[in-house]
Amino acid sequence: MKRVLLALAALMMLNSTVAQTVVGDATLPNNKTYESHELILNGAGLREKLWFDLYAAGLFLEKKNDNAAAIVAGDEAMAIHMVILSRLISKKKLIGAFKEGFENTNDEAVIKKLQPKIDKFISFLGNDEIGIGDKYDVIYTKEKGNELFKNGKLLGAIEGLEFKKALFNIWLSKEPVDDDLKDDMLGL
Repeated sequence: MKRVLLALAALMMLNSTVAQTVVGDATLPNNKTYESHELILNGAGLREKLWFDLYAAGLFLEKKNDNAAAIVAGDEAMAIHMVILSRLISKKKLIGAFKEGFENTNDEAVIKKLQPKIDKFISFLGNDEIGIGDKYDVIYTKEKGNELFKNGKLLGAIEGLEFKKALFNIWLSKEPVDDDLKDDMLGL
């Protein structure tokens, strides 16, 4: 009986590890469900600075795709799931990184047009301190727009496909926040 239970436990552990991807010190699921959208992990990687792993991030899509421009332009459900890995990420630094990300990956006309929405999105980050292991989900769906979650709690939402393009450009544009992370999320 003990052998059967041990074999069953080993099989259950094997099944749970197959359904996850380890990235640095983070474990990301291979599938996520947002509302009625079943999304799969397209790819995952680390955002690094010098020799520090700042966060792990995974790109979730309805179907695998390695075309960054098509992903950003598409009006389909998608998400980026981030797990904070370093104490170097503070609330102030995360807000600054998003501001810089919007500015550096979108042209000036887009920024000017979307500035009120960008400011509102960034304000969602200002309520709580950030700790190692915190999880952020940036989710886009046609139904709800662009939602930001921290540890499963909705921080806020911004409507619009144009905002989605500017937001996901941070990671997937021609000049992303991190080229290696972009390639990893595209599965390249």
